[in-house]
Amino acid sequence: MKSGNFHVAIIMDGNGRWAAGRGLPRLEGHRRGADALDRTVRTAPKLGITDLTLYAFSSDNWKRPAGEVRGLMTLFRRYLEREVERCVDNGVRLQFIGRRDRLSPALQSLVAAAEKKTEHCTRLRLRIAIDYSSRDAIVSAARLCAERLTWSRDAIAAALPAPDVDLLIRTAGEQRLSDFLLWEAAYAEFVFLDCMWPDFSEDELRRAIGIFQKRQRKFGALPAA
Repeated sequence: MKSGNFHVAIIMDGNGRWAAGRGLPRLEGHRRGADALDRTVRTAPKLGITDLTLYAFSSDNWKRPAGEVRGLMTLFRRYLEREVERCVDNGVRLQFIGRRDRLSPALQSLVAAAEKKTEHCTRLRLRIAIDYSSRDAIVSAARLCAERLTWSRDAIAAALPAPDVDLLIRTAGEQRLSDFLLWEAAYAEFVFLDCMWPDFSEDELRRAIGIFQKRQRKFGALPAA
C-alpha cells in the first residue's frame, strides 16, 4: 500500500436508495451508512491511509425534508457521543470541515469537544464534512488571501480545510463531485463504485485502492521513462 501522506476522500452516496430498495425508511439507510463509516475508519490505517475525508452532509442537503435532516443530525450527534473515546483509543484525530453556525448549539459543542479530545492523535486524521460546500470554502480562502494580500496557489491551498486528495471514491454509481473538495481534487484519481454506501466494506476499500495503485499519476508531465 501507499505510504506517507495518503489522502482518501469519499462521497458516501446511496443510503436512501439502499433503504428504498428494501422497503425501509430512508433514515434506516443512513443508520446503516453510519456502520459503513465505522468499518471504513477502522480499516483505513491498515491500508496506509493517513488522511480520510468523508462527505457526510452538504450545504445543499438542508433542502431535504425537515424530518430527514433532523434524523441525520441526531445520527451525527449519537456518532460523536459514541465514537470519540474509541477514536482516542485508536489514534484517530477528528476534524470537522464546513459551516458550524447552522448546527444546533449542542451539536456545535460536541464537535468542538471531539476535536479537542482527539487533537493529539496521529494514526489517522479523519475529516468529516458537514454543512460543507467546496465553493464556499474557496470563496472563504480567497477572502483570507485578499486580507493578507497574498495571492498564490500555495496561499489558497493553505487557507483551505483539507490537503490535496490522492484518491476520491464515490459510491452508488454516480460520477460527479457534488461540490466536494473541488480545489483539493484537482489531480485526484477518481474511482466510482456501484455499491451503495451501506454495503461499503473493507473489500470495497481495498478494491478501490488497488485500482488507484495501477494508475500512473503524471500531474500534467510525461510518463516516467
